[in-house]
Amino acid sequence: MHLSSCKFFYVYRDPKDVLISKWIFMSKLRSKDLTPLLLGEAFELFCQGVSEYGPYWQHVLSYWRASLESPDKILFMKYEDMKKQPKVELKKLVAFLGNPFTLEDVEKGVAEEIVRLCSFENLSKLEVNKKGVERFGKLVEVERRDFFRKGEIGDWRNYLSKEMKERIDRIFDEKLKGSDLVLTSRD
Repeated sequence: MHLSSCKFFYVYRDPKDVLISKWIFMSKLRSKDLTPLLLGEAFELFCQGVSEYGPYWQHVLSYWRASLESPDKILFMKYEDMKKQPKVELKKLVAFLGNPFTLEDVEKGVAEEIVRLCSFENLSKLEVNKKGVERFGKLVEVERRDFFRKGEIGDWRNYLSKEMKERIDRIFDEKLKGSDLVLTSRD
């Protein structure tokens, strides 16, 4: 298959939740021989844009722009919307992929069943996702259960101070200025 015929979907998330999820996940990967990375240190690195894939704002903004340039090739989705209205977002996705739900699918409850099967709650309870490890190269092993934490919106509130929240909001407002893209929740 030629890459130009492929379709992609990109899911972005409030950067404050990205920071917390990434910090907790990376802490599990960190060698026990090393000093744990404190939240304050992870926060500073995140605010400076230090990450394996570059600054989060740059990563998201590049996919957002690409989705505007090629809306038939790239679907840009928001995690928070997927959590709040999973059926609505699923319908967008299947339509984008060229397989919208038929009237028969709707009558049979296909969308509801897909949402149930693909829900965080269901996937995190599957035996295959609770046991075993995934290997990344020769040095990194990750317990499969570590890929599932909470799947919640706004868990950053349990970790970040008001000042930290405001700093991330300011950084993202500045970095996304003029793009019409908003990544942060204001509550």
